[in-house]
Amino acid sequence: MSELAERFETHDPGEKQVAEKIRCDACPVMCYIADGRTGACDRYGNVGGRIVRMDPLTILDHATEAGGAVVPFVAEGEEWDGELVNTGRRFVTAIGAGTTYPDYKPAPFIVSQEVEGVDLVTVVTEGIFSYCGVKVKIDTDRHIGPETATVRAGGEAIGHVTTGEYGSQMLSLGGVHHLTGGSKTEGRATCDALLNLCNRKPVELTIDGGAVVIVEAGKPPVIDGKLEQRMRVGCGSATIGMFATQWRGLVDEVVVVDDHITGVVSEHQAGKVLGWQDTGIKIVGRRSTPGRYFKVSEPGLGWGGTSISDPLSILGEWNAKKGARPGLSLLMVSTTGEQFAYYELDDALKPVQKPFPERLQKSVGLIEDNCEPALCTVLFVGGAGGSLRAGVTENPVNLTRSVQGLTTYVTVGGAPVYVWPGGGITLMVDVTRVPQDAFGYVPTPALVAPIEFTLRRDDYIRLGGYEAEIRSVDDILAKGGEYLNPRRGTAAPASNPWPPLAQLRRAAGNGAK
Repeated sequence: MSELAERFETHDPGEKQVAEKIRCDACPVMCYIADGRTGACDRYGNVGGRIVRMDPLTILDHATEAGGAVVPFVAEGEEWDGELVNTGRRFVTAIGAGTTYPDYKPAPFIVSQEVEGVDLVTVVTEGIFSYCGVKVKIDTDRHIGPETATVRAGGEAIGHVTTGEYGSQMLSLGGVHHLTGGSKTEGRATCDALLNLCNRKPVELTIDGGAVVIVEAGKPPVIDGKLEQRMRVGCGSATIGMFATQWRGLVDEVVVVDDHITGVVSEHQAGKVLGWQDTGIKIVGRRSTPGRYFKVSEPGLGWGGTSISDPLSILGEWNAKKGARPGLSLLMVSTTGEQFAYYELDDALKPVQKPFPERLQKSVGLIEDNCEPALCTVLFVGGAGGSLRAGVTENPVNLTRSVQGLTTYVTVGGAPVYVWPGGGITLMVDVTRVPQDAFGYVPTPALVAPIEFTLRRDDYIRLGGYEAEIRSVDDILAKGGEYLNPRRGTAAPASNPWPPLAQLRRAAGNGAK
């Protein structure tokens, strides 16, 4: 972003305008932009003396039975004649639409469309989000850093490690304090990392006291240079429960090594139900319930998310009085099936590693088969505040109440969102369901995200919406908008259902007439 700073100038109110440059009022930076150049955000440019939104307006076509797709409404380099390739059901997204800044004016597009007898209105705007961040789910058992450890991008603090989930490590990144509450360098680094993550680009993150992780939405994580292949099938105890029958009669003892709960089949309830004999095994760790052990090791990058490379290090002395005997067979395996080894007790009751027997290959393969591919999930989280809501209605709290009451359906670039309960409109969306490169930024710094509000037309009017600004899809295609660039089209994948007729009919009480 520092390189972009060389391409624009800003002026305080009352200062003389630079010759041959025009002022963009799409965000608080208020760049003066020369013809043929873009502003600091790369989103708006001066095209022949007119401020134009450089990215094309994205329109989803939902005519297909498969759930819809985004189609180009003009081929690259051609004039736009106002017609879509497919003239079925269309959804005008906020991608490329422009913002409401300086907030008092209506949203760039307020679109009317009748679908299956329901007269709908969709309010379309690109929101400027200072209060935003991402939640990152990293499918791995490997230890990436202690809880609350600082996460850095380019050496700057941009978030922290938060509480882990089943088979995944979690990060909380961004937020207003990192974007605007620290140094300018911290704010820029945070904004840059969030933008790339939301636009599904790889970002290298360094965790204090932990690993270096490369995160890319929808792709496997790279942890300390190693590509993660799969997430665990379950904890050690769960693995015992799922696959105990696969080992019955083939091996005397099974230990599933796991940082969370290490399982021992002979002691586990699953083993007892199957009639498993005691083996005299001893696990170095804190016993929780029979066959389930906590804290067998510190977390790390080894077996089952532990720090160990030798699984025998979690075993104590075998007890002959409780079933240990020479020749007793032992399978030790991790929760992903990536690590496994076979042992037999010698005359001194010491486990000796032996070639892995063919009879156990199937069971280890079954663990691997039941492990899902390890992926990174990036959820954009943003709070839609008063200024954004003012572009929908003159009384912004009405929009909040409408969203909370499920009268208004919220999407981000056409993708469904989860709206948090409680006050305000705090939403969360999976970025892989949003068309590619849908997010932008302003150098204040803040992220820019598309947001759409869909509701019945009569509900929108009761909301105190801008009735005079409602336009049809055909009118928008024919005439464009204040900043719309009508010469470019786009194509991107999307499979999100629209419109939410069932929800809107339920909200109406007695259905559409």
